[in-house]
Amino acid sequence: MIVRIDAAGATLDGELTVPDEASGLVVFAHGSGSTRHSPRNAFVAAVMHTGHLATLLFDLLTPTEAVADAADGHLRFDIPFLAGRLECAIDWARAQPATQGVRLGVFGASTGAAAALVAAGERPEGVSAVVSRGGRPDLAGRWLSRVTAPTLLIVGDRDTEVVALNRMALSQLRGAAELVLVPGATHLFEEPGTLEQAAGLARGWFLRWLKA
Repeated sequence: MIVRIDAAGATLDGELTVPDEASGLVVFAHGSGSTRHSPRNAFVAAVMHTGHLATLLFDLLTPTEAVADAADGHLRFDIPFLAGRLECAIDWARAQPATQGVRLGVFGASTGAAAALVAAGERPEGVSAVVSRGGRPDLAGRWLSRVTAPTLLIVGDRDTEVVALNRMALSQLRGAAELVLVPGATHLFEEPGTLEQAAGLARGWFLRWLKA
């Protein structure tokens, strides 16, 4: 279902999918320079559906903002701004009849992972779990210590710089948190079977923490 989300005066395009007997909702926060049409996030969303998890994929930027950001990249690393947009989407999703009352998790990739953690710190009552895939949780900065939602950090073991940044972030998280390295994977999980493994790990984490 195509949806429109009001975010402090901006209208964000999204797609909400709710399987029968949904046991939770996963809101996606895409990475820098990406959109809701990210093929990797679309693949992960399809894996969520096999676990009867609803998904919301949406654009963090309006079309006009996306054009401006493509020119100079001034928004893609503005984590507080992106987190604010994500928080609007979380509030919107929690108010929808189709998803009202189910527990909500956030799946973030790249800089979207930082936005997810900031949103989890700002909405502790609204975010029940977080998964970061190839993310930059370190960019969440001081918000890391405010995150109480169970958090799974998934990184390719060949993405050495990001592995180090995730280890640093892991030490600052207060709630249940784990770091899992996917063998043979680089930053974008393009190697055969690696994205499937990451998606399976994410689905398992959300099923564990979102089920009532």
